[in-house]
This record gives sequence, structure tokens and C-alpha cells, in this order.
Amino acid sequence: MENYNQTSTDFILLGLFPPSRIGLFIFTLIVLIFLMALIGNLSMILLIFLDTHLHTPMYFLLSQLSLIDLNYISTIVPKMVYDFLYGNMSISFIGCGIQSFFFLTLAGAEALLLTSMAYDRHIAICFPLHYPARMSKRVCVLMITGSWMIGSVNSCAHTVYALHIPYCKSRAINHFFCDVPAMLTLACTDTWVYESTVFLSTTIFLVFPFIGIACSYGRVLLAVYRMHSAEGRKKAYSTCSTHLTVVTFYYAPFAYTYLRPRSLRSPTEDKVLAVFYTILTPMLNPIIYSLRNKEVMGALTRMIQKIFSMKI
Repeated sequence: MENYNQTSTDFILLGLFPPSRIGLFIFTLIVLIFLMALIGNLSMILLIFLDTHLHTPMYFLLSQLSLIDLNYISTIVPKMVYDFLYGNMSISFIGCGIQSFFFLTLAGAEALLLTSMAYDRHIAICFPLHYPARMSKRVCVLMITGSWMIGSVNSCAHTVYALHIPYCKSRAINHFFCDVPAMLTLACTDTWVYESTVFLSTTIFLVFPFIGIACSYGRVLLAVYRMHSAEGRKKAYSTCSTHLTVVTFYYAPFAYTYLRPRSLRSPTEDKVLAVFYTILTPMLNPIIYSLRNKEVMGALTRMIQKIFSMKI
């Protein structure tokens, strides 16, 4: 590896799979999760697009979440699979920057989109009469566009910095993708200023949105508690619990990873936590939103019946 490092500017991703039967088992599991995520998110996008009953702001935002998750997991897993199958752990300098850019863009966009979805439920339950005005198609488009733009600007700043610092140590990144904090451990300059910006970005994209979501659902639960309709309370609790499950799976490991100082971080622990927000969450989101949502299940049933009736 030393000879490789001296003659190449490529990075080496040490990966997630140990060279043993356990590694093969984990690899197989990751591939199955990836396929489930692809099928689940594609199905959600197509179902929401084709079924007119789901042409509402809530499901418009949900379709965007599926689109982000679809790209999110595709940015990480295919490279992992290729590395394991062909034994080629290297990734070019530019390739590493591209992967990092898309990862950070999608991560930031998803964090902001989940906040928009919480706002949508807050307005729908607490201010139902104002919902058509506050959650119009124009507002939804602005929310989605803003999530993508802010995420990409933040990502661009971090990626450009990572590509312009000198690397003079081993080129081996102890991770399964080009995570900028993992890359910085290879830098030969002091990066404490950048680490402060990582803390700031994490606070803006994870802590503040989480506080906003918590406050939003606090008001939602209070409004639900005052409802006279038992069916209305049940539906509202189901929606809230679904969204909070998604938020917890995404925000908690992400925030715990990026808010810790470098001295307290462990590469092994970082990789395990990263599995939650890069691989498991994109697979779980469509499952949680479909299995716990009667409208989605109803749309799926109608679509299956339509397909069978066409064949007959």
C-alpha cells in the first residue's frame, strides 16, 4: 500500500466488509437492502404520480423524499458492491469529490425536506382551514427547490474545501464512502477551522430542524389531544408516529456522528452509524410510509386491481 500511495493521488476506501464469512454475509444483506430500497422508493414515486387520490402536498413531499432516498443509497452502495466483487478499493481523487458532493447534497436536502413534511402535518392538523393557502402547490415547489439548493450550496462548500487541502499521509480512508471528516484525518494541515464549520453545518441542518420538528409535533399532539373524533385522533397519531420514526432513524445517528469532536470519534463506530442514515433509512422510509398509511395501501390496491383487470 505504501508504494501505491507514493505513485497515485487516488484514495483507498477500506470499506465495511471484513475479509471473512461475516463480511460475505454483511455484503449479501446490504445488497438485499439496496434492492428493497430501489423497489420501495421507485414504487412510491410511481404510485404517487399515477394515483390522483395522492396528488396532495403531503404525498408530493413524500415522492420527493423517495427520490432523494433513491439517489442517496445509489451514491453509496453500488461503489461498495463493485469494490467487494472486484477487489478494487481505490477511488479517484475527482471521483471521491463527486461522491462526497452528492452525498452531502442529498443528506442536506433530506434533512430540510423532513422539516417541510413536519410543517405540512402541523398546518394540516392545527390549522386545517388555512391548509389550502399555506400548503399550495407553489409553496411545496418552493420548499423542495429550497431544500435542494441549500443542500447543494452547503455540499459544494465542504467538497471544495476537501479537494483543496493537501494530503500527505496514507491515502486509505477508513470508511465505506468519501465522508469528508474521514478524509480530513489524512490531511497534513491543521483542520480545526473546518471542523468548526462542520459543527456549524450540523447544527443548522440537523439540530435546528430537529428542534423545529419537535416543537411542531408538540403542538400537533396538543391539538390531537383536544380532538373530539376518535378516528381523527387515531389517524393523526399514526401520521405523527410514522414521521417521528423516520426522523429518529435519520437525525439521531447523523447528529451523534458529526457533533462529536475528532478525539471522541471511532472509525468503526462512525461506519456502523453511517449505515443507519445512508443505507437503512432509504430502505425503511417507503416501508414505514406505505405499511402504516391507509391511503397509500388503498392506492396500491387500486393499482394492482387495475393491472390485473388489464391482463384479463
